[in-house]
Amino acid sequence: MARLTSKGKNKTSKYRKEKRDSAFSRQQELEDQEMAESRVLKLTEFVTANELASMMDVSVNQVIGTCMSIGMMVSINQRLDAETINLVAEEFGYKTEYVSAELAQAIVEEEDAPEDLRPRAPIVTVMGHVDHGKTSLLDYIRKANVIAGEAGGITQHIGAYNVTLEDGRKITFLDTPGHEAFTAMRARGAKVTDIAIIIVAADDNVMPQTKEAINHAMAAGVPIVFAINKVDKPTANPDRIKEELANMNYLVEEWGGKYQSQDVSAKQGLGIKELMEKVLLEAEMLELKANPVRRATGSIIESTLDKGRGYVATVLVSNGTLKMGDIVLAGTHFGRVKAMFNERNQRIKEAGPSEPVLILGLNGAPTAGDTFHVIETEQEAREIANKREQLQREQGLRTQKILTLDELGRRIALGNFKELNIIVKGDVDGSIEALSDSLIKLSTEQIQVNVIHKAVGQISESDVTLAAASDAIIIGFQVRPSASARKYAEQEGVDIRMYSIIYDAIEEVKAAMEGMLAPVVKEVVTSSIEVREVFHITKVGTVAGAMVKEGKVKRSDKARLVRDGIVIFSGSINALKRFKDDVKEVAFNYECGISLVNFNDLKVGDVIETYEEVEVKQTL
Repeated sequence: MARLTSKGKNKTSKYRKEKRDSAFSRQQELEDQEMAESRVLKLTEFVTANELASMMDVSVNQVIGTCMSIGMMVSINQRLDAETINLVAEEFGYKTEYVSAELAQAIVEEEDAPEDLRPRAPIVTVMGHVDHGKTSLLDYIRKANVIAGEAGGITQHIGAYNVTLEDGRKITFLDTPGHEAFTAMRARGAKVTDIAIIIVAADDNVMPQTKEAINHAMAAGVPIVFAINKVDKPTANPDRIKEELANMNYLVEEWGGKYQSQDVSAKQGLGIKELMEKVLLEAEMLELKANPVRRATGSIIESTLDKGRGYVATVLVSNGTLKMGDIVLAGTHFGRVKAMFNERNQRIKEAGPSEPVLILGLNGAPTAGDTFHVIETEQEAREIANKREQLQREQGLRTQKILTLDELGRRIALGNFKELNIIVKGDVDGSIEALSDSLIKLSTEQIQVNVIHKAVGQISESDVTLAAASDAIIIGFQVRPSASARKYAEQEGVDIRMYSIIYDAIEEVKAAMEGMLAPVVKEVVTSSIEVREVFHITKVGTVAGAMVKEGKVKRSDKARLVRDGIVIFSGSINALKRFKDDVKEVAFNYECGISLVNFNDLKVGDVIETYEEVEVKQTL
């Protein structure tokens, strides 16, 4: 009987063991699967080195180091392209998955039948260094004055213009800003364009931004035409520019190379016609075609919030025809086109390929550089926009930097770590992006600049509330606070700064950061005194009869005693006398009596070095 029962017991325990094992292996499989999923980074193409590092949970220095090892110099806030991201992620054992690709596929592109294609106007981007005359060139072509309206004569927005030449042919021009803060904007300009005109002033050199503009154009695979401007100036030397370009491996046609170049004067209109011919020649070789009878797609050039009209977006139609009443989806925003204007502010009913237009009716300000599509129904547009927003939020949460113990330790070790929180509001999306990128780049080891919020539109009360809660300053770029926001800011003591030139904003924030740094105490040696005689005086201690060999000694100075090149004592001066009188200072080559606080071991031949401590303001 006992044998029988024990046998049954064995069976049940065996069964239980198998059940446990299978449950355990199932659990293990699930964990492995989760693990594999967590090693997949879901991201859009544009993530910065910093965001990538926080997604993979490694320090940003490792990411920058990896980029360096493949021959790429990147800064913390530089956006990386897909190829680099893949390489870096692989290095740390992650796989990448591009999410935007998935969503772009949600919008099915229609194939164009060859018989529907019609020639379209070329889109030409004008790029070059600041003050080399990009806007003046466009002014001459358009016979209008754009420059007069630019703050400080600096272009800070992308402008899109449609120009009809004398022979009836059309060209669309994009005018991009020239200074360094607007890298992202220039890169976008190069992406949507067909031909790039790189403008260089003949009385200057090929500047860093010029090189950067050439690189953007080359990266986008866009044909380049060089325009050498300001040839009417007495100091102009176009050949020097051509030589500099040749040194960079860009040989112009006159010198037997393949790049077109033209000497022009935007002020007097010299060589502009020839330049247009060369641009059109390049365009003919590209055989640009588009289908005007399909639903429109294209790019967002710029977006703003207008007080009377709501959100206004400047778009460039690349294919199809955009009509009034179309439902447009751009990034996470959508809306029905309520009105359309051309760049001269005239109402139009439709816009064909290569035409820049202003559209009203979107429910937000789309990011400059987004592609837009015309969707059949509003419901579909809303669904895709919501899905995109959710993804964006997820990505935002993943890249949010939570204060780790390491970071806390670093800050405590520094002892004087400071943070500067900034809220950026601006008139157009591109400028806000450029300004916040430039401000974040100002971060140093000791001061971190955080842009906690950035948006298009005037400074509102909610911005002031956020600033008050997070001790931030508000920077308004070409925007003003509303009356209620201004009052509220005065109550809360929130600092609102308004700028119309990007450089001023960057300079002032830099100055503010320098003010936050604790001053450094620096020692300045004031004199060197040689001990000639030593007197022991009761109730006073040891006094040295000495001669000032260098400089001038002051009673308030600190002193250190040096014997045979070794510092024996550091402290302060107890008394300083000439004969019997106490004096405030003793000059070079005079004798004096000197005693030190709490130190009596003075010997003949010792040197007393006196110094004062000066506070020096730190600079970045």
